[in-house]
Amino acid sequence: MERLLLPALLALAAFCCSGAAESLENDSEPGKSDAPGKPWKVPSPEELDLNTAGGGAEWTSWFNIDHPGGDGDYESLDAIRFYYRGRVCARPVAIQARTTEWELPQDVGEVVHFSPKKGFRCVNKEQPHGKTCSNYHIRFLCPLEHIFWSHWSSWSPCSRSACGSSGTQSRRRRCVNAQAVSALKELKCRGKAVERRPCSTGPCPEPMWTEWGAWGPCSRSCGSTGTRVRRRSCQNARKLLCAGHPSEVQQCPPTPCPACPEHTLQGAVVSATGAALPGARVYLEGRPPTLLARSDTRGAFRVPGLCVSIGANVSAHRDGFAPGLTSVVSNGSGALVAHIVLQKLEKPYMVLHPTPKVRVAGQEVTFCCKASGTPVPKKYYWYQNGTLLDRTAHRYSSRLVLRALTPEQAGSYHCKASTEAGAIRSAPAQLTVLAQGQQSCKAAPEPSLVELPAECHRDAGASRYYDVGHCPSTPCAGSPADGQRCGAGARRCCGVRRMEMREIRCGGSVLPIKVVAKCGCGPCAQPRVLVQGRVTAADTGEPLRFGQIFLGKKKIGFTGFQGSFTIEVPPDTQRLVARFVDRQQRLVDAVKVLPFDRRGGAVYQEVKMMRKKEAVELDAGQTNAIPLGEASGREPIAELVIPAGAFLRPSGEVFGGTVKASVTFLDPRDMATARAASSDLSFANADGEIVPLRTYGMFAVDFRDGESGTALQTGPVEVRMDAGQIGMAEHLRKMKLWSLNPETGLWEEEGVLRPTEERRGRREERTFLVGNMEIRERRLFNLDVPEDRRCFVKVRAYSNEKFNPYEQLEGVVISLINLEPQPGFPANPRAWGRFDSVVTGPNGACLPAFCDARRPDAYTAYITATLGGEELEAVPSSPKLNPNAVGVSQPYLNKLGYRRLDHDDPDIKKTAFQVNVAKPDPNNIDETNGPIYPYRSLRECEEAPVSANHFRFYRVEVDKYEYNVVPFKESDLTSWTGDYLSWWPNPQEFRACFIKVRIEGPQEYMVRSRNEGGSHPRTVGQLYGLRDARSVRDAMREGSSGACLEFKCSGMLYDQSLVDRTLVSVIPQGSCRRTAVNGLLRDYLARHPPVADANNTAAFTMLAPVDPLGHNYGIYTVTDQNPRLAKEIAIGRCFDGTSDGFSREMKSDAGTAVTFTCQERPAGRESFFQRLLTSPAEALDEIRREMGAGELRRAPPEVLDFASGVRALSPAPPPRTPGSRRRMGRVRAQQ
Repeated sequence: MERLLLPALLALAAFCCSGAAESLENDSEPGKSDAPGKPWKVPSPEELDLNTAGGGAEWTSWFNIDHPGGDGDYESLDAIRFYYRGRVCARPVAIQARTTEWELPQDVGEVVHFSPKKGFRCVNKEQPHGKTCSNYHIRFLCPLEHIFWSHWSSWSPCSRSACGSSGTQSRRRRCVNAQAVSALKELKCRGKAVERRPCSTGPCPEPMWTEWGAWGPCSRSCGSTGTRVRRRSCQNARKLLCAGHPSEVQQCPPTPCPACPEHTLQGAVVSATGAALPGARVYLEGRPPTLLARSDTRGAFRVPGLCVSIGANVSAHRDGFAPGLTSVVSNGSGALVAHIVLQKLEKPYMVLHPTPKVRVAGQEVTFCCKASGTPVPKKYYWYQNGTLLDRTAHRYSSRLVLRALTPEQAGSYHCKASTEAGAIRSAPAQLTVLAQGQQSCKAAPEPSLVELPAECHRDAGASRYYDVGHCPSTPCAGSPADGQRCGAGARRCCGVRRMEMREIRCGGSVLPIKVVAKCGCGPCAQPRVLVQGRVTAADTGEPLRFGQIFLGKKKIGFTGFQGSFTIEVPPDTQRLVARFVDRQQRLVDAVKVLPFDRRGGAVYQEVKMMRKKEAVELDAGQTNAIPLGEASGREPIAELVIPAGAFLRPSGEVFGGTVKASVTFLDPRDMATARAASSDLSFANADGEIVPLRTYGMFAVDFRDGESGTALQTGPVEVRMDAGQIGMAEHLRKMKLWSLNPETGLWEEEGVLRPTEERRGRREERTFLVGNMEIRERRLFNLDVPEDRRCFVKVRAYSNEKFNPYEQLEGVVISLINLEPQPGFPANPRAWGRFDSVVTGPNGACLPAFCDARRPDAYTAYITATLGGEELEAVPSSPKLNPNAVGVSQPYLNKLGYRRLDHDDPDIKKTAFQVNVAKPDPNNIDETNGPIYPYRSLRECEEAPVSANHFRFYRVEVDKYEYNVVPFKESDLTSWTGDYLSWWPNPQEFRACFIKVRIEGPQEYMVRSRNEGGSHPRTVGQLYGLRDARSVRDAMREGSSGACLEFKCSGMLYDQSLVDRTLVSVIPQGSCRRTAVNGLLRDYLARHPPVADANNTAAFTMLAPVDPLGHNYGIYTVTDQNPRLAKEIAIGRCFDGTSDGFSREMKSDAGTAVTFTCQERPAGRESFFQRLLTSPAEALDEIRREMGAGELRRAPPEVLDFASGVRALSPAPPPRTPGSRRRMGRVRAQQ
């Protein structure tokens, strides 16, 4: 091969780029079609900066694998690679072709196609008449260093299109690697990726007036004198204005109005769904508009004697609807008709929020927001740190552009959109402005501690923690080209740039560990953001099978057979609103605001749906009263009163037959209904801020024709609420009636409930709150009070009850239910008022709650935590309350009244606690450090240090340990590092593998899996990680326990190039001998070489299977976007011993891979497990001696037995249920 550097490349440019060259990617299959491919310009070698990496490029040898017989001459790159293997690089950058007579294709007049990606072809039928293809040989140009610049792009449009202004235009190129590498690996080429040059569109022409337009129509069609206007416009008025006025006005003489007794305008006013709208005001457009009529109960109107022409504009106006406009048309029989459709007023809702930005001083930045609604919002306001920005100074609309940034412009930015229907605020976006030369990502990593195995001690204090370093995933400064982009552009984040291998002495052996050595900016990790869960009926737990799922108006899918669902969260979503619909109409539609982890991964959510109440028959000709909340012998909270004649057909016609009415009421006096509540009980106030509501009950209505089953509407109906059911007197004057917008998940005001006194019986006088409404569509209605006594509650979750700050759990769903206490019985709530859920981040979670400063027990809260369906445990409050464990200091803790659910009854589960939400007193220093924060102190709550007061949950995992050579925090997917020794090779998808081990012995035993590279050349013999798990007693089998032990799955490593068969060693603690191996697993391993060497009888070793085997093999594999959820599902299946079931009760005899028999060892004798920890060299020698001794003997076909010398088992201790170590909520059983 000849060496070719840049000077030689320049001479080849003409050769490579001449001839009839077309891209093979655009061509049809050779010989199958006469359609020519799209023209393609062959890359010029002089445009490829192959000296970027200092190595230039070189040509391969010439190849000729085909001869021009048959259809032509085909020199395919794939075929050349098949015959010549590594003779051609992975990504050639140029190609040459010559005939065997050393002539160019154009010299012999032949049509050819060639591409460095595909190769060369010459098709006989494409040649001139009478000619066939010559015999060609080709060669490829390969960069020596594999890194080079791509071609320059075309110059961008000039940044300033206005005349008389100068701007810039740019072109770009990419740093390219000729080898296949990870997408997350950053390439570095010398030189600039962007070039800029000045540009201009030229000077502006002089301004001048256009000709006058025609005179417009007279403002009065008849009767009095009117005016008319003609207009002209100023052209080219960029900097100077035209002299004079743009319009002229003159009077037009009056004309007598004709009488039109034979003319009649008729029409109807309806909603977007076709429902008749009575009481609408109909106007003839003009100056001013003329009121013509009002629509009747059917939405119809009729105006006799009106002289209007076809095409005249008529409008309609009605409270709660946006004005509608239409033109008068003829119905073909001479009558004039106007059909007006009104859109229901919808409060604006933010669909695009501004995103956080990092910029260097002097750059520019663009923030964007967008709101939808009816009418579409056109007024936008921008705020910096809560202060309105001057519109004239910044000239903003829905886009805010800040140029020549200074450090003073850093801060929080948000926008507000408003219409006559209301206003809405966006989420705030933080702008960080760095000084020139300031680094947004520090090279030195932050401290991050990981726990080492039990046999490792780092210092005299017996610390088992090691600092592996951590790079915070903060955004890096954007490039100047990102200044005018709404989004973040090509996002770059702080991350790991270099890792180093360290070795730790552990019990006489060396434990490898990788630590972060350097941080730097690079491409941001972009894991998928998912919400997964299960939808069931709130009363029976029946799954919603194949129910519809909507995001906004768009249907995105269905639930599964078991009610399971997965929703991928769209980018830049701030509030995920999903609607679940039962197609069989047995359950009421559920609108849920689902929490999710913005940093990636899946959050598990249980969704409950109310069962629709059985319909009752009503006589539409009579007044009907339907009680709301009369169940369980309680007094109804309210009643729905429907007057006679109030039922309407969609056309507006009064319905007079039998009505089947289903009114489903969600009663907050029943604690079990809290999780079935729709939405998050929030509304947008007049300032556009989303604020909470306190509910007194919500109800869904469904009225249908008793014969045909068609849906019915109602005119004005009355809601009467019993004031005696309201325990807080201040709520009486604030009670309102609301309806839920299913697309935004926000409640919208329908009316105010006003007090009225009525006499019931001779002496009883009662107060009712009465409000009116119309039911024109199927919505959920609510009796709510806006509550301004608001606080935030700080909660953290930990991996164990040591509560170490560096062992906090992220991705935990914390739920808070606000309770109203029964007077005199603070621990016995009478009703719930609100339900909220928040996902924990690296600094815990802040949950909104109602609070009171005067009465500590005015509001109480019930708080739970779940992770992947598993309920975490709360800190106990009895027999003695420990403030250090709870996380809140005294005396504030006594004021909050912390009580875990099992405080009085130890049989109640320990996964929730209840507190008084007492608003902190700013004058009391004991109450200024959390865990309750005033509503305006959200940022203080979110940024509170771990030393500040907070409530705690923890996982009960005392008998489980995980160690990874490459550290990774499973609750923070952005902490993933691409490395050959990474336990999880792909941050987009996580595959969890478990092996089920059966232990026959008198107690429970620790079992370890040691996972090493088994077949990949880069990792063979190197440690991936360790996993320890304690076996769980089988309650049904005396002397038997089982362990579900994780091991590293076989498969592609992070570079996705080669498969590694993980070498897995399973080693139980104690005097244990392997006595059986699952026959199917043994046969599978034998049929899929390589096979691990013969095993020592005290352990089990295998090269892990690549295929996802099932329970018949004792192997359990689950793939999910959340590593914790994947493991929880796999463990549930492993406990159950099935491939699709779920259990937390160990069934040791079902779906087992390997069996060990363990016995009590003589006093003073170490187990093999302990010898492996303390003297690994001697233990490994023992394995080698036993491997050579040939102790294995063949058993019946399905089981492999080993001599064990087991004595009779002693009576087993009382079985310990897994519930004492792990408590699970309902977790989906299928993928």
